[in-house]
Amino acid sequence: MIRRLYTVLIYCAAPFATALVLWRGLRDRSYWQALSERFGWGHRMSAAPTIWLHAVSLGEMSAAAPLALALRSRYPETPLVLTTATPTGKARAKGLFGEGVDVRFLPYDTPGAVARFLDRIRPRLAVIMETELWPNLFKECEHRGVPLVLASARLSAKSVSRYRRLGSLFRGIFSATSLIAAQTPKDAERFVAIGAQSGKTHVIGNIKFDMELSAGAADRGRALRASFGARPIWIAGSTHAGEEEQVLAAHEELRAGRAGGAGQADALLLLVPRHPDRFRAVAELLRSRGLGFTTRSSGIPPNSATAVLLVDSVGELAALYASADVAFVGGSLVPIGGHNLLEPAALGVPVLTGPHHSNSQDVARLLLEQGAALQVAGAQELAAALARLLGDPEERQRIGAIGRHIVESNRGSLARLLALIEPLLQDPPSDPLRAAARPSASC
Repeated sequence: MIRRLYTVLIYCAAPFATALVLWRGLRDRSYWQALSERFGWGHRMSAAPTIWLHAVSLGEMSAAAPLALALRSRYPETPLVLTTATPTGKARAKGLFGEGVDVRFLPYDTPGAVARFLDRIRPRLAVIMETELWPNLFKECEHRGVPLVLASARLSAKSVSRYRRLGSLFRGIFSATSLIAAQTPKDAERFVAIGAQSGKTHVIGNIKFDMELSAGAADRGRALRASFGARPIWIAGSTHAGEEEQVLAAHEELRAGRAGGAGQADALLLLVPRHPDRFRAVAELLRSRGLGFTTRSSGIPPNSATAVLLVDSVGELAALYASADVAFVGGSLVPIGGHNLLEPAALGVPVLTGPHHSNSQDVARLLLEQGAALQVAGAQELAAALARLLGDPEERQRIGAIGRHIVESNRGSLARLLALIEPLLQDPPSDPLRAAARPSASC
């Protein structure tokens, strides 16, 4: 009964979701591309069964890249399909893999759209990154005998309460072939609490530690740094509405010498909004504050009068992190949950974060406790931390070295995940519980 009610609600919600996509397309035309894929349409794959990997957005797609590369290398004859929910995620996938994989949008969770989608890609294995629980999609995979793996899966305590309130809808979502590859023991316990089988729930750690930085990111970062000139440079990556105001206030405090230290009147901020459809709004915000800025898309390099470089491009965040002295990671001064702290840490760049990092609490806690990251609560604390770090090269080097060491020492989740996945791709499938010992996470 509750599943039928859910399906009715999804059918009712689909037109509103489509209207939202169309509205966003007024500012970013990429939202209008391949609209039919959101209803399960799209070209049919060849006769060979595929491996299907889903990563909801840009951040998850970047985290999924090492897994996608490993699957392509180990199963070169099996077509790989990547799905996402956002244009930035799709652009990231195409930037990473070009024409080597099929990239499309995940359909809405209506029975018809899900059936059309699975008819077209014919997966022999489905891998869902982190936390995407879609009852009709999961049920259809079970009906077709498609093994499903939740990879680097995480689940908050708040989400457990919400899923429990929905009762049988989520208790029955995990089939006998579903495997949960959880990030932490707590995540594993939470998945079991909402219906996952304990014998098929494993702790593998966070696959984000196994990230492969884009080839030449450090070299491109050094080239960018040279083009910016000999001046203090900091970056605010993946920022959101309500957060840019705080970032710019901190930058103004820093340049005016009101944040303590020696003052950084020539400091340059690299401002990277999370969503491309907000580039224009952020440019208007910069104009309203009277800050001299240029945009990345203009091709005009910043000069001595430029206070901010607005990065209105996608796909070069790693190189931009590598060009900076200090990195603030967005989504953390506003209650979004924070974005990937590991990317700048892996590059040896000191990391600043706000108090909101529910999207990756264990990673944030590890970096904060070991001194690879500093937490700030608002514009004034951000400005003070920047003034201190920008004025102390030795401290920046020390903190950056800690971050790089943490990333390197926590690698290995990918190998544990592949040990679970590989038996499911054998013909006939073997028992993955015998193929992989139950490992433990490092953080």
